[in-house]
Amino acid sequence: MTIRMEHDLIGDREIPSDVYYGVQSLRAKENFAITGITLSQFPTFITSLAKVKKAVALANYELELLPENKKNVICEACDEIIAGKLHDQFVVDMIQGGAGTSINMNANEVIANRALELLGHERGEYKFLHPNNDVNLSQSTNDAYPTAFRIALFEKIYELTDSMKILKSSFLNKSIEFKDVIKMGRTQLQDAVPMTLGQEFHTYVTMINEDIQRLIECQQLVREMNLGATAIGTGINSHPDYACLVEEKLQEVTGRPFVTAKDLVEATQDTGAYVQISGVLKRVATKISKICNDLRLLSSGPRTGFNEINLPAMQPGSSIMPGKVNPVIPEVVNQVAFQVIGGDVTITMASEGGQLQLNVFEPVIAYNLFNSMNMMKNAFETLATKCVDGITANKEHCQELVLNSIGLVTALNPTIGYENSTSVAKEALDSGRSVYDIVLERELLTKEELDELIRPENMIQPRMVCKK
Repeated sequence: MTIRMEHDLIGDREIPSDVYYGVQSLRAKENFAITGITLSQFPTFITSLAKVKKAVALANYELELLPENKKNVICEACDEIIAGKLHDQFVVDMIQGGAGTSINMNANEVIANRALELLGHERGEYKFLHPNNDVNLSQSTNDAYPTAFRIALFEKIYELTDSMKILKSSFLNKSIEFKDVIKMGRTQLQDAVPMTLGQEFHTYVTMINEDIQRLIECQQLVREMNLGATAIGTGINSHPDYACLVEEKLQEVTGRPFVTAKDLVEATQDTGAYVQISGVLKRVATKISKICNDLRLLSSGPRTGFNEINLPAMQPGSSIMPGKVNPVIPEVVNQVAFQVIGGDVTITMASEGGQLQLNVFEPVIAYNLFNSMNMMKNAFETLATKCVDGITANKEHCQELVLNSIGLVTALNPTIGYENSTSVAKEALDSGRSVYDIVLERELLTKEELDELIRPENMIQPRMVCKK
């Protein structure tokens, strides 16, 4: 292996000649062996960093701070990274000290060394094009890193809501398929009143759709970026026209409506948007986990549980109990939800831990937000395609439970009165007989009247009738 020599504030280091990262990335790689999960595993964040660097190069060139030949090769290197190249060169652990400086320098060094190649020089020949002087011109980690983070979040929200739309569509299809399957609703795990399985599944459609809207609202929070703030928001070492111009260039490069914050000092230290996004992710995770609890309960059995629906059999369920099949897909989604909820606590504490003009804990916020969103996207698509799409209903069993349920008497209450209804319910509970048979035996209603009242369409929507 051939090497090249690079130096920084700490001293000289040997760098393998075939890598595009440089001395600061190498030090970070050695210093932060924390999670084993590097920036290379988050391609959206990498491409967002490249978009920031390209927009900055374009602005600096227009302000006559960067010569045309350097602007061209920096932009070309950024375009290659945006296209998916060189991602394996982003070697820094996602959780590191330094408020993201290591990740910012990883991007600066990779872009600089690729740009040097395009100019016809060797990697590491920074006298011709420098990671700090040229690629990081008019920037600080404190504005470049958060801006890239926000661009990535903006895109990840699209990815997550797309997966939620897939899941919503799966539940919608099932709500239509099950629209005529009458069943007992339950409150506090006790028989309540009849409903349809279609109504039950359409509830999930509405829940998911509401959360899609909440996530879309969160996108507006990350449109505001602090590029141009440099170190703390004062814009030191940047051109007076830079902040306004780089906003325009960033919009061109990303095709997204990003805007510069009005108060850059505030924007550089405020991480409230991340807390709010995390809170919405927790909300989504909590509600999807509740849905998975329902699916596991409704499919429980098959002989000793609810057994109202059947989940697709995905794998053998036990190493000791032959024939057992477990609800493994809802179970894994439950666990993703638990992880997301735990991540929200981390994000909250990291945001609270910021001091004065900068929050140094953005790396752990980024790691948890990206990790949560990736897991949720995968989990929701898995839930849709490997579980919900294949659910079937045990229609006859659902109807039998309705007819044998004590809760059936609630549908008769407006007609036979509360006292009669209570008496019928008590006798049914004590004797084990059906509400249907007891009402007929007591001649509270004729068979025709009773059959009319317990027709599915008469029990699943508002309907008040006069008492006798």
